[in-house]
Amino acid sequence: MRAVGIKVLKNRLSEYVRLAAGGEVVLVLDRDRIVAELRPPASGRGETMSDVRLAEAVRQGWLTPPTGRLGPAPRGPAVARLEEVLEELARDREDR
Repeated sequence: MRAVGIKVLKNRLSEYVRLAAGGEVVLVLDRDRIVAELRPPASGRGETMSDVRLAEAVRQGWLTPPTGRLGPAPRGPAVARLEEVLEELARDREDR
């Protein structure tokens, strides 16, 4: 464990971030008072920001993860052929 003042931390930030990434805890001091800690990410934390944002969205209730296995796509007769659907879309766009 290391301790560093804010001024020194500001001037040598990349060095202390590398130490924290390597597993060391760095205490940040302001006038000999601990005000923050730099430490490696907690186990189980995503490695990218997109992983972290997705996990935060689930925690906030903005997203709900799937709760089971997705089954196969429903089977059944096609409603229309692709060509027919595309032709109908083109006609609808021409009418506008």
